[in-house]
Amino acid sequence: MKWIFLLVAILFESIATTALKYSNGFTEWKPTAIIIIGYLFSFYFLALTLKDIPMGIAYAIWSAVGIILISGIGYFKFQQNLDIPAIIGISFIVIGVLIIQIFSKTTSV
Repeated sequence: MKWIFLLVAILFESIATTALKYSNGFTEWKPTAIIIIGYLFSFYFLALTLKDIPMGIAYAIWSAVGIILISGIGYFKFQQNLDIPAIIGISFIVIGVLIIQIFSKTTSV
């Protein structure tokens, strides 16, 4: 369940972050409500995750998957393109998380 909780936390965080784009500086009430609810649920599920996954590992995964999701949403929804250095940087983040997942014994706690 810990990995499902982390995935749910990441999904809520990505929804809330996407709503930030629509909030017009928190002047639009519907996106602002989505932001508040999304982050509340996101942190709730992250807190559940932290019962079983070390904080640094959970946050590394949260960050990497969140960056990929938000980058994809930015590309497909808002036509925001990433240049080669940005893609390389994101790739390094993903590679780092994969190294942790594959080789670190910390994730088996």
